[in-house]
Amino acid sequence: MIKCNVTVCGAIGRDASIRTNKEEKSFLAFPLRVQIPVTDGQATPIVVDVSKEAAGEDAAGYRNGSRVEVLGTMYFKRRGDKLYFNLFADEIRTAAADAADKVEGKLSFRGKVGQNIEEKRDRKEQPYTMFSAFSAEKVEDGFEYQWVRFFCFGKEREAWLQPGVRVEARGEMTLSAHNGKVNVSCRAEELAQHVADSSNSNE
Repeated sequence: MIKCNVTVCGAIGRDASIRTNKEEKSFLAFPLRVQIPVTDGQATPIVVDVSKEAAGEDAAGYRNGSRVEVLGTMYFKRRGDKLYFNLFADEIRTAAADAADKVEGKLSFRGKVGQNIEEKRDRKEQPYTMFSAFSAEKVEDGFEYQWVRFFCFGKEREAWLQPGVRVEARGEMTLSAHNGKVNVSCRAEELAQHVADSSNSNE
């Protein structure tokens, strides 16, 4: 499980439309183009699929090329090498023409720790820990896995933090790209061992 409470700023990629879901509820939808930083100093574009309950909304107010800031809950959807971003908006507001693109917010994570856990010290000899963990989503007859890189600053590694352990974490999220692939990282503010529900062993 990965859920992100975010603020996203970018440019609308296509005129908004009003659609109807399976429950016959109407919602506003449009793609949002956002540039995210990459390790070589350039920027790479992602598309965030934005949707919002249509009540009180007029699709004509959201035109291709308009810059907006969207507040809401974002989920990742991994399909092979592609990572999709689905943002359920609570609020959409006009952004200044010169407002910088951004994806900022808090990430809530539940998943399993990978094999490599690194314990390090910063320049002030303060301890910190780095590790990756994945969340699994059942898709048809298999699973898709989304990895997140975690950084835990200011304290020693917990004894329970071992490869294969289930973990719950919350903290500041960062998106970046390398060689065209988007990476998700989190500066963990809360970290705890997760005791999985036996009815769902793939959390």
